[in-house]
Amino acid sequence: MATRMKLKLKTVFVLYFMVSLLGLVYALMQLGQRCDCSEHDLPKDRTISRLRGELHRLQEQMRNSEATKKPQKPITNPTIFVITPTYARLVQKAELTRLSQTFLHVPQLHWIVVEDSPHKTPLVSDLLVKSGLTYTHLHMPTAKDRKLQENDPSWLKPRGVEQRNEGLRWLREDRRAHPGGDNQQGVVYFADDDNTYSLQIFEEMRSTERVSVWPVGLVGGMKYERPVVEGGKVVRFHTGWRPSRPFPMDMAGFAVSLKLVLANPESCFDGEAPMGFLESSFLQGLVTMDELEPKADNCSKVLVWHTRTEKPKMKREEALQAQGLGSDRAVEV
Repeated sequence: MATRMKLKLKTVFVLYFMVSLLGLVYALMQLGQRCDCSEHDLPKDRTISRLRGELHRLQEQMRNSEATKKPQKPITNPTIFVITPTYARLVQKAELTRLSQTFLHVPQLHWIVVEDSPHKTPLVSDLLVKSGLTYTHLHMPTAKDRKLQENDPSWLKPRGVEQRNEGLRWLREDRRAHPGGDNQQGVVYFADDDNTYSLQIFEEMRSTERVSVWPVGLVGGMKYERPVVEGGKVVRFHTGWRPSRPFPMDMAGFAVSLKLVLANPESCFDGEAPMGFLESSFLQGLVTMDELEPKADNCSKVLVWHTRTEKPKMKREEALQAQGLGSDRAVEV
């Protein structure tokens, strides 16, 4: 009885195993066969077709829009016209080299270099050609009675008057010769060749509407001179000498809108102005104190310095020259 029971269980187990195995084989065979899913793919195909049609329609709309759109003029920064008077001396090339390499970092800058000379000199001409800058080279000699002599103090007579005025004359004539030149956006700045300039000062002045102002360091026997600003307006000047002057500031401390310069063709520097009044002689006919535009964080930052290169001492050179052993004059310094 027990033996017969064991045989039945064994038979049931074998049959169950065979049926399971056959089921597994059948399932594996079905996985390898193609399925007719066309009726499932129809909605998907319709969606793809609709999206492609929408894409083509949008592309056509974009092409039509581009064809009818007016071309936009490129946005450019106002040009900064820098007028620099210069005169022949031992440090002239060094000063102009330093200054030109500062200007190379300033976009949209036009350098107007005016020599105190009856003619253009090869030294300045060659330097400008090699500078990589947009430039204009002019010359205008200072009248003999206004020229500083060798041992005169620098404050005795104003220097660079004729040269700055010549730069203004050229600028006005050149703009009139160009169509729309009177309406050109630009800024005029007077940069002496011995000063030191932060690149930031040029970006500060670029937005000048009439006359913009800022501090100047190491000037007038002080650490700095500056306009004093209250409520966004210039109310007075921090200066150690004659603060009652109309505009008691240094030449490096202001810039003027090109439009304002062109609209006032008679405005220039007065070579007969009393000592310290040269800047005022130019600005008085252009702007009032209330209209001044303070820059450099409300005139709280010094971004330009009235530096001066020390005059080289040539005693040994002169002694060697007396012996016929001086430096080769063909070597340009």
